[in-house]
Amino acid sequence: MFETTVDTPTGPMILREKDGAVVWAEWGVGGTDKTPLLKRAARQLQAYFEDAENGFDLPLRVEASEFQQAVCAAMSAIPLGETRTYGDLSKELGVPAQAIGQGCGGNPIPVIIPCHRVLGANGLGGFSGAGGVETKVWLLKHERAGGLLI
Repeated sequence: MFETTVDTPTGPMILREKDGAVVWAEWGVGGTDKTPLLKRAARQLQAYFEDAENGFDLPLRVEASEFQQAVCAAMSAIPLGETRTYGDLSKELGVPAQAIGQGCGGNPIPVIIPCHRVLGANGLGGFSGAGGVETKVWLLKHERAGGLLI
């Protein structure tokens, strides 16, 4: 497994690659590997933070349960600038909203898989990444999403 650290406005992030796919992202300081995929992922992450319209086109692999994979797929389908509620994804996947919240919190590739675009029915909901809800608000503002919040 290889990893690199990318400086972002929300703090340094670690990206990990395994067998040709990005499998992990988290806030913190890690390695400095320079594989072709990690260089591409770092460039795309930096481009996203410059302008959210710069999306991601990376091979991703969610190494988790089928349920976690389904939640990550549902989050990935939320378009830039839009949000969904835990209840929306709950109906889509046929599971309780609380399970969706746990799935969002278990997202192994935040920002690239946009768990920050999932909100509570009456507010922001949580955010397990560094900086908590403040980071979630920053990301939503950056994407010009969630106008009801700002």
